Amino acid sequence: MSSTSFAVDLQDIHFVLFDQLGMDRKLAQHGKYADLDREVYEATLIETKRIAEEVLGPINKVGDRIGCKLDAEGNVTTPPGYQAAWKTLAEGGWIAVSAPAELGGGGMPFTMAMIVNEILCGSSMAFMMYPGLTAGAARVILEHGPERLRESFARNMFSGKWGGTMCLTEAGAGSSVGDNRSKATPTDEPGVYLIEGEKIFISGGDQDFTENIVHLVLARTPNAGRGTKGLSLFMVPKFNVQEDGSLGERNGAHVLGIEHKMGINGNATCTLGFGVRGPCRGWLVGQENQGIELMFLMMNEARIGVAVQGQAIAAAAYGYARVYAKDRIQGQALREGKNPDAVNVPIIQHPDVRRMLMLQKVYSETMRSLLLKLALYFDLMHESADPAERERLKGRVDLWTPIAKATCSDLGFEVATLAVQTYGGYGYIGEYPVEQLVRDAKITSIYEGTNGIQAMDLVGRKLRIGGGALFIEWMNEANSTLSQAADAGFGPAAGALGKAVQALAGAAMHLAGLGKARKVEAAMAQAYPFLRMFGTVLLGMEALEQALVAERLTAERGPSPLLIGKRRNLEFFVASLLPNAIALGKSVTSDDESILDPALFE
Repeated sequence: MSSTSFAVDLQDIHFVLFDQLGMDRKLAQHGKYADLDREVYEATLIETKRIAEEVLGPINKVGDRIGCKLDAEGNVTTPPGYQAAWKTLAEGGWIAVSAPAELGGGGMPFTMAMIVNEILCGSSMAFMMYPGLTAGAARVILEHGPERLRESFARNMFSGKWGGTMCLTEAGAGSSVGDNRSKATPTDEPGVYLIEGEKIFISGGDQDFTENIVHLVLARTPNAGRGTKGLSLFMVPKFNVQEDGSLGERNGAHVLGIEHKMGINGNATCTLGFGVRGPCRGWLVGQENQGIELMFLMMNEARIGVAVQGQAIAAAAYGYARVYAKDRIQGQALREGKNPDAVNVPIIQHPDVRRMLMLQKVYSETMRSLLLKLALYFDLMHESADPAERERLKGRVDLWTPIAKATCSDLGFEVATLAVQTYGGYGYIGEYPVEQLVRDAKITSIYEGTNGIQAMDLVGRKLRIGGGALFIEWMNEANSTLSQAADAGFGPAAGALGKAVQALAGAAMHLAGLGKARKVEAAMAQAYPFLRMFGTVLLGMEALEQALVAERLTAERGPSPLLIGKRRNLEFFVASLLPNAIALGKSVTSDDESILDPALFE
């Protein structure tokens, strides 16, 4: 690997999937994945690595520099190499890795889809948004689209023949989805409506590598109520689809413009007009007024996907920075400071560079562990035969999703900026890849619900479910893990994490008390610090679990750099990162309401 080319290190990925989580063993117990074993998964990862390094990596910078173009007819031309890359993914079944194989998907568990997505997003995040949105939209259609159309639409999308998007945001409405004004008027054809309106910030709103694109559009039917409860969901194809499945005339969904933005320039972020240049037909998905409920099926999956994007950026940034620090010769070793004949050394020998690399390493590896565990919960939630266990796992996924989305997207950006700092002045130059990672990463804390909204969801909804049942169930499991870790010789680390868990519980109780006192604004003012506190504790628990696994494997196999690194990760986390959680807890419970003073910001 060079400091300018993308490369994948499968060693840590194998550690998490097989040694830590035992994904292959756990999923083999369920009939759906009984025929898949570690050999199959490892072969899949090897091919994913090849595609990332040989197909997507080389087009990432090109996509960023050239971007997308819009012609007078409202058609988008994507950057050079994008069409060929899409063809490669479609022919190999990589558009929808976890979709049913009989419908053109890869037939893999969601856990494998997550790690494949991490690897490919790390090589070209902007490109991977196209298949990600297509697969997400297809899953909603497969479950809730018109019965006579759902399988054919989903098959075309899962296979990569068609693309897909998600159309929520409108000018002036932004994150307040309930303010949407798009209209849907029934026609004489059952289930078909005429859609009128405009949507903005639509990722992958158009492209030139599929024959059709299906937009999932939120709109309001006549006499529907105000707010989100009055919204319905429609599938709106770029080209109308005939009864025999062939494509008909152009539908009235057109790109009106492409945004010129900070990053992800290879992805066409479009303003879409519906019914502006002619009638626009849309097919009702589900029932009227069910739109926000169905869209959130895609939104929750998308939020986990955004967390993966953040982690992928972090892993890529760390990979680039580590290689650069090994190759870049500058300055003498500090221990040779008084030696006039000392030779210059690689900057990886300088303590502050090692500090920055350690932050990048620990964050990227613990985030990967957290997200793959979340994905495995998702798989087991669907495959378990025990209803109580399914419900428990669903609760865990619901609780962790906003934390993962916000924590991993924010840390992905932070790690990318640390990579720039590691490169020094060269990191700020477009010749090297890390400045693009900073620009690409920033959007992840904004779209699919800003991280402030994730915090409000966590505090205002997830912590209140069952009177705090989801949090209490997690806390009991965490305390059990800490007890086992103490017995295994990790007493100091377990003790420090135990104090952080208790502080987190205290912060949660404090916020609940504010809610009961109807001091909602005061509670929400501390929602984001609480989420970051929770995210820090979760990552610390992952560092501890990985160190436990590494200790066991060292006894079985002997030491290795990877296993030694897991122990060092835990030591560093407890000493340098976990104190942030304690500090955030003090902020949350401080009762400071200074930001609510109406005289501020006048």
